[in-house]
Amino acid sequence: MTLYTTDYLEYYLTLVAWIVNNGIWSILVASGVFALPFVAITIQEWLRARAEGADEGNKGVLSSMRIENRVWVAIVVILFAGIPFIPVDLSTIRFDTTRSAQCQVNIPQPANTGWSNAYTTLNNQSALVPVWWFAMHALSKAVTGAAVAAIPCGTDLRQMRMDVDATRINDPVLAQEVGDFVHDCYAPSRAKLFMSRPTLSDEQMNDVTWIGSSYFLGNPGFYDTYHSNTPRTAWPYDATRDAGLAQVDSGGGYPTCRQWWSDGSSGLRSRLLAQVDPDLLTRLGRWAGFLSQNEVNDSVVRAVVSPRQQKMNQGSVYTDYGGQIEKTLPNIVTRGAGDLGMTIGALGIFPAMDVVRQALPMVLSLLKMALVVCIPLVLVFGTYELKALVTVSCVQFALFFVDFWFQLARWLDSTILDALYGWGFGANRPHSNFDPLIGLNNAFGDMLLNFVMATMFIVLPGFWVTALAWVGVRAGNALQGLSDGTRAAGQAGSKGTGMVIRGAK
Repeated sequence: MTLYTTDYLEYYLTLVAWIVNNGIWSILVASGVFALPFVAITIQEWLRARAEGADEGNKGVLSSMRIENRVWVAIVVILFAGIPFIPVDLSTIRFDTTRSAQCQVNIPQPANTGWSNAYTTLNNQSALVPVWWFAMHALSKAVTGAAVAAIPCGTDLRQMRMDVDATRINDPVLAQEVGDFVHDCYAPSRAKLFMSRPTLSDEQMNDVTWIGSSYFLGNPGFYDTYHSNTPRTAWPYDATRDAGLAQVDSGGGYPTCRQWWSDGSSGLRSRLLAQVDPDLLTRLGRWAGFLSQNEVNDSVVRAVVSPRQQKMNQGSVYTDYGGQIEKTLPNIVTRGAGDLGMTIGALGIFPAMDVVRQALPMVLSLLKMALVVCIPLVLVFGTYELKALVTVSCVQFALFFVDFWFQLARWLDSTILDALYGWGFGANRPHSNFDPLIGLNNAFGDMLLNFVMATMFIVLPGFWVTALAWVGVRAGNALQGLSDGTRAAGQAGSKGTGMVIRGAK
């Protein structure tokens, strides 16, 4: 039989904990302290029978029956939860890294271990485990692993959004050509459009706000009429098309704006698309299955060449109670100051919370070790009552299950944007057009959400322990160590930004 652990640190600390646990139990047995609860049981039941008055019949028979019941319970507790006799055989779980990257959680591979029987002794000392705690460890790991595997897989839109935002036109000649296209084609077409004051739908109004507008490309009088004012070598001089325009030694002609934008590999659209990582386009295409690949590509090109962020959402993404319904000037000033403060505060809090998130599994492994070490003494002080055994068992399960809350918090942090901006909710999605920036225009709301999500790694486990108290499991402050143990690491992590700022000054 094998006990599974999540990583090497937990592997080591679990082995250490059971070796120390065995040592403490040996001391309690050798010194006779383990028998003191039987004396306490006898005294407690005798005093309880005596305090009940004289109308309960034979007090001696009553107290002896109660003592006998509690002694039998204590013997069972000692036999199954006190005496260690199953050899510790530990293995660390091997994780399916491919599925983990896809699903944003560490998903274990069933029946596979990465360590097998690496070692089970420390300093020539091996450990034994009582039957009950062996079963609780196995059960806790199994339930936690099943719960983690039940978390739905999602697409990491946060990473895709950062990749799109980081894409730039690296070729300065191409960047200048985009500027020429705006000057020669888009600006006069847009001016002509609004001079005629046409009636446009919301979709068309959104479409004409970028240089690759299908409205300008498909309707006569716009990109089919205007042309490049500078000769382009990719389009040879055409006497019919370029009549009246100067011929140059290079032989370049003056393509129409439609040709300039759309012509095969020479077109501006194709060359701009080549600036984007093909893998990013493929990932976006898989996620945005409701659009064709050409529509996805147009959206990415639009994001790359756009001088400003387009408005994507129809209405607010987040419900809040800030300001009044119709914001007054003080509300606007307050919101602006708050956004500025949040941006500055993020420079310190995000590094701190990243350090905390890295430290939490370490602290959790140490808390598990501390619980195992405490088990013999807790059982003795609890006079081997079933209540004490159940409470400790629930606390152990709660500690193991905390890993699920960590995985859930990380999954939410990675995929929350998919829920807010993705297609997964059908017609109820909060936007009406696809935008590869995925809500970057709502960056301040998203930043506030990041603040909230960062605290979930502490809040969710704390809520879990509180929920246990609702049904009478007094786990107390069993998880207080998570916040206490990571506080110093978080404070140290936040100092890095201050050092960088001071160095820059």
